Amino acid sequence: MDARVASICCRSLSCCASHQPVQLLWLSSEEHFRSRNLNSLLVCKGRSIHSPLYRKSFQHLLFARYSSEFQPNAASSKRRGRGPAMLAMKGDREKEKEGGQYKATVDLPQTSFSLRANSVVREPEIQSLWEANKVLERVSEKNDGSTFILHDGPPYANGDLHIGHALNKILKDFINRFQLLQGRKVVFVPGWDCHGLPIELKVLQSMEPEARKELTPIKLRKKAAQFALKTVEQQCRSFKRYGVWADWSKPYLTLNPEYEAAQIGVFGQMVLKGHIYRGKKPVHWSPSSRTALAEAELEYPDGHTSRSIYSAFKIVHVGDNFPESLKNFVPALGVAIWTTTPWTIPANTAVSVNDNLQYAVVQVHHPSQTSLAEDGSSKVGTRTKKIGNGLHNPDLQYLVVALDLVEVLESKWNVKLEIKGTLPGSALEHCRYVHPLFQRESPIVIGGKYITTESGTGLVHTAPGHGQEDFVTGQKYDLPMLSPVDDEGNFTEDAGDFKGLSVLSEGNVAVVEALDKASHLLMEEPYAHKYPYDWRTKKPTIFRATEQWFASVEGFKEAALSAIANVEWFPPQGENRITAMVSGRSDWCISRQRTWGVPIPVFYNIKNGEPLMNPKTISHVQEIIRQKGSDAWWYMGVEDLLPEDYKQEAEHYVKGSDTMDVWFDSGSSWAAVLGTRKHLKSPADVYLEGSDQHRGWFQSSLLTSVAVQGSAPYKKVLTHGFVLDEKGLKMSKSNNNGIDPKVVIEGGKNQKEAPGYGADVLRLWVASVDYTGDVLIGEHILRQMSDIYRKLRGTLRFLLSNLHDFKPESDTVNYERLPMIDKYALFQLANVLDDIRESYECYHFYKFYQLIQRFAVVDLSNFYFDTAKDRLYVGGTKSFTRRSCQTVLVAHLLCVVRAIAPVLPHMAEDVWQHLPFTHFLKDGSRCHHVFEAGWPQTDAHWKSLSKDDVEYWRTLLQIRTEANKILEAARGGKLIGASLDAKVFLSTTNEALLARLAQHTTEDPDRLCRIFITSQAEVLASVNEATSLDVKYTGTSTLEGLGDLWIGVSKADGSKCERCWNYSVKVGSFENHPTLCERCQGVIRHGAGLGAKCETAVVAV
Repeated sequence: MDARVASICCRSLSCCASHQPVQLLWLSSEEHFRSRNLNSLLVCKGRSIHSPLYRKSFQHLLFARYSSEFQPNAASSKRRGRGPAMLAMKGDREKEKEGGQYKATVDLPQTSFSLRANSVVREPEIQSLWEANKVLERVSEKNDGSTFILHDGPPYANGDLHIGHALNKILKDFINRFQLLQGRKVVFVPGWDCHGLPIELKVLQSMEPEARKELTPIKLRKKAAQFALKTVEQQCRSFKRYGVWADWSKPYLTLNPEYEAAQIGVFGQMVLKGHIYRGKKPVHWSPSSRTALAEAELEYPDGHTSRSIYSAFKIVHVGDNFPESLKNFVPALGVAIWTTTPWTIPANTAVSVNDNLQYAVVQVHHPSQTSLAEDGSSKVGTRTKKIGNGLHNPDLQYLVVALDLVEVLESKWNVKLEIKGTLPGSALEHCRYVHPLFQRESPIVIGGKYITTESGTGLVHTAPGHGQEDFVTGQKYDLPMLSPVDDEGNFTEDAGDFKGLSVLSEGNVAVVEALDKASHLLMEEPYAHKYPYDWRTKKPTIFRATEQWFASVEGFKEAALSAIANVEWFPPQGENRITAMVSGRSDWCISRQRTWGVPIPVFYNIKNGEPLMNPKTISHVQEIIRQKGSDAWWYMGVEDLLPEDYKQEAEHYVKGSDTMDVWFDSGSSWAAVLGTRKHLKSPADVYLEGSDQHRGWFQSSLLTSVAVQGSAPYKKVLTHGFVLDEKGLKMSKSNNNGIDPKVVIEGGKNQKEAPGYGADVLRLWVASVDYTGDVLIGEHILRQMSDIYRKLRGTLRFLLSNLHDFKPESDTVNYERLPMIDKYALFQLANVLDDIRESYECYHFYKFYQLIQRFAVVDLSNFYFDTAKDRLYVGGTKSFTRRSCQTVLVAHLLCVVRAIAPVLPHMAEDVWQHLPFTHFLKDGSRCHHVFEAGWPQTDAHWKSLSKDDVEYWRTLLQIRTEANKILEAARGGKLIGASLDAKVFLSTTNEALLARLAQHTTEDPDRLCRIFITSQAEVLASVNEATSLDVKYTGTSTLEGLGDLWIGVSKADGSKCERCWNYSVKVGSFENHPTLCERCQGVIRHGAGLGAKCETAVVAV
């Protein structure tokens, strides 16, 4: 078999994996190439590797000594070739004996740490190790730093976890584990939101219709609690499998009595401070759920289209400010309004105008029929509009519209609107019109800035019972608040002939038809816009005035805005977002008409409906709930629920049936958890949730905390975006593009199509993305993460395997004695550790990902490891150069493994359990687990390199890159095979650099030939001398600020050393070892393990 093919093939990180301590590996060709999926990319003498002729040649590949299994990066080994320790068996055992007599003197890498993670099996073992040894508790207790509190936002206990949950909890775990390594005490209490409609619906959906009829409130609550607790248990197992550390034995659940009691306490404090009141106001109402909703319980999906109408109401009386010149139009004058909710017309009690706008009285000239169908419809693009009978109504020949909209309305209505006069909006105030369907008179009033000329007519149909702005205007003018709609979204008897019709379907149509029949419909057309939907049922909601309990945000809004300004928001735009939301909020509807939740502790007088709720009654109910749970509200009588002072009046009261908004539940966690648990306190150091929580948990927590204790419950708030698929599409069941974190970790039914990557690969993905915006995930991305994970694992394996015989206490070389290349490696390590620490501290985990990837692949694998292999393997077991290298490797191992631990804890612990030496803590005790070791502290000497030295080494690496280009050209021209076959010539026009380079030609391992991985390197006194040499392969380049560089490559001088494969003119000079170079002869002469047994291990990949 062609040796070059073997070399190329055996360079991959994932080629080989063994659990054997001695790494000499047999591998079958079919298994090898199937695992690498190379197909027919590699050819040998023009034939496919998969051809029968060459399959047989691969049956006995022996990877020894320089096995690529210990090369963390593929590209670096390309220049070395097969190396002296890679002997391909060709069936001729005699040849192997001739070339392999010194193989036992080579210091082979040895470790039981496998390149193949086997994460599906190994990670649970590591988690069991942590749990059995209580590592989190021990480390946190032993740490002497301050307590770090990341307060967990409770996920909803109503189903399986999705990839967004994984992103959230893993980000939190990064932060907590880093703080542990910083020496702080970490108490992370996970939580679950257990009340509310979604769970209630899940229970109802699981029951037969007949069984539902027998369902009492207390039975429903018990079933809901059982469902929530079962879900919590399932989700808990999943979170633990992600590698998330937390106090899983004592989570907080919003259904626990102590939590519910604390929530009642928060509510009571807000009552005491005057922030809670009961009133009839329009709120978001879900007919599908039959309950009020908070803004955070709404979503605004794309694709909603409403039936919008233009209608005219006839003016029957004008106000005192109405212009005299326009009064003669009144007998046939109307006001034109526009609405996207025709079903609210029966509740109309006013028309609002903007007193800062100019309005016009226009005469309607009947439309030309040439562009209309027989039914008065016409097409505008792909939308159909219908002209109503109102445009032909003789009682509405004249209309009032905004002056700026006259031309727009002419086009829409397909009419000519002749302006008869203008007037300011203020002149329309106190005019009166008659309702087009119910013949009641209503006023024209001055509304607010919400009335504009961006759409509609400039006049707004006002129904205070069905809109927040309408309600405010109604309060100003004491307008009637009509809301003829029941809990199911059907018209009540107050709506007359529309009674029983659904306002969102046939009722809406009926109102439009009635307006047209009465000749008050001007036009109807579809209108696409954002419309609120119930986030649970995915069905449209309505605004509806009902008796509800509210928290008056106005009472503490300024304090809330001040608290927001004192919080650190990451990313910074989060502050603007929540500030705008709180600024625009006046009330918070906190009551819900559901059974599964925490009751609002109020009693109502049977005769007059007046509520009874004061500090005594609230405190009494709070104590009952603390002892018995909130179920007590449903199964205990009024007499038992009332305090002693009120028991004699119990027969005059009934208990309320409303429950609290679930956002009030979770928004009270700062009191129920931070305010009650040992070692916890408010404010927490960090809250971290999705960006949608600015209107959810972040806001509800802020409002309750400010209302009660006058400050925010958090010091810092971090937000992350949503998870999309690889194409940037939202994940959904309909798109069939969801990513199940369980499948990512453990694999799917078809392991080939959906392999199990393990939790650390999932965690690495979390670290790789900029979570402050939406992030992408998919199979291609996960494969990429898996490849990076293997490279990192390979890097750590290289470190472990080359320290098998190193004893830090006796073999460590003092910093002052280290060669320059080793000092530079430590300088790089110290700096990358500083950068990684900063990335953790600033929550820029994607920077950690970039830093560690570059450091492991470029700085270590492609440079330091590549140059180190020579002295590690053939430099002599106890030689100074090998021990100095091992000193540096130990430093890298102990630092890197701890630096990656917050993100890749399983890999880090796996490495720690395979340390070939014992690591001791400062107090002299043995460090059994990686998190006991703390964050790596670098030696001050490591950064002591002078600025000139640092710049020189950076220049030297540039020269190495340029030399590699010429070496590759020489290899392509068949002058050399491996880079050890070559000699490199250097020269530069910069005299200072030239002198510095000349110093590298004498001492190992700083010799240029070791850095270039060639047999020789010669620095020439001048470029002129260099160009006069008869060297076939040369090249020139310019070093920025340092002048010109000339590089030449020729065949190395002398003969090839059988042991190290370096060329030397001394080969053949030693009588006892004629095939060795001077270095190897010295190593053998001083006894470098000659005659030691070298074992082989057979593995299958």
